[in-house]
Amino acid sequence: MCVSDAEADAVSDGYVYDPESLSAEQCTGDACAVCHTRWPRPRTALGVLPDGMPVFGCGDCAELVGAGSPVAADTRVFAAR
Repeated sequence: MCVSDAEADAVSDGYVYDPESLSAEQCTGDACAVCHTRWPRPRTALGVLPDGMPVFGCGDCAELVGAGSPVAADTRVFAAR
């Protein structure tokens, strides 16, 4: 299995992703686990796979799922694909 060069120290509260629901690129950290974006390479840890490997997402998706930096309640958040 390929190893991602992103840091795994920011994994959010141990959320475990089902590898059956992710593509091979998402499992190896080459694509965002939420929106499938490949570039720029996702660098925010969203959780882990059952084997302990981290699952990464892009900055926008990390904020949407609560793994990114906190967003003020009065701030609009948009997701586009």
